[in-house]
Amino acid sequence: MLPAEIVSQVRRIQLTTGRQVADVLAGAYVSVFKGRGVEFDEVRPYVPGDDVRSIDWNVTARVGAPYVKRYVEERQLTVMLLVDMSASLDFGSAHRSKREAAVELSALLAFSAIYNDDKVGLLLFHAGVDEYIPPRKGQKHALRVVREVLARGREETAVVGNRPQRRLLESLPRVPAGFSQLLRRTGRGERRATDIAAALEFCRRVLPRRAILFLVSDFIDEDYLDVLSNANRRHDVVAVRVADPRESAIESGGLVTLEDAETGARRLVDTGSAAFREAVLAESQQRTESLEQALGRVGIDLITVDAAQSVVDPLLRFFRMREKRNRR
Repeated sequence: MLPAEIVSQVRRIQLTTGRQVADVLAGAYVSVFKGRGVEFDEVRPYVPGDDVRSIDWNVTARVGAPYVKRYVEERQLTVMLLVDMSASLDFGSAHRSKREAAVELSALLAFSAIYNDDKVGLLLFHAGVDEYIPPRKGQKHALRVVREVLARGREETAVVGNRPQRRLLESLPRVPAGFSQLLRRTGRGERRATDIAAALEFCRRVLPRRAILFLVSDFIDEDYLDVLSNANRRHDVVAVRVADPRESAIESGGLVTLEDAETGARRLVDTGSAAFREAVLAESQQRTESLEQALGRVGIDLITVDAAQSVVDPLLRFFRMREKRNRR
């Protein structure tokens, strides 16, 4: 049985995001993501009466007998939410963590899909696949998706490395993404690390048809761009980066011990040093620019969500950008 806290959060998110979808996002979602009309299904042997225009000449030449392409009507879409559950998402400097922002964003996408009678599925991952919920339709199914993200996030936040995980600035502050690579050069073994490539490879195996993949992560990972590019050839991949303002601008607070939530590496730093704060800012900007350029080269759209701000606004801007581009 789910804890009362989870049930209460699901109801609150359903009420809040449900209104936002109905009032703001539904029309934008429909205008951007539309069914493909007909979709290739398979090739089969030619039988008298088949339209000769449907003959697949490549297959026919290869097997030495006529084969035709078979198409099925496909007006409903499949939306797959790939949500990062790694420890770096626990970071939060304002009223919510990056994970909480990711949960709200996932709820908005799930309810937008269901509102349009599309299927929605969920893949939770960190170093591997945590949980997979196959795509289905219906509001009950969308609520299950939201419930699972909430429950798993609560479970993962409760214990990290066999000890309680505390919020930012209570005990050891979690290291901002802009400083993570500096710590990892001297880090220990990984705990709840991120493996985006493994999540995408799992989707390749379980999703036989084209889908819209929303990859929700802070993208603190390496060696995944080739797999991401390959996934985008088959599916419509949208990268959603969840960030926190303190990942680029650390306030002056004297000597502070920072801990990398994914490796456990610690380092004493002087946040009062202007040189240190500039290094964090430069690291963050370099990571952001590298990600934007890498995704742009392979034709993948990027949505950046600030955990301290509304998640509706960047999603709406993305829908409007896509709609404008589709009209060209």
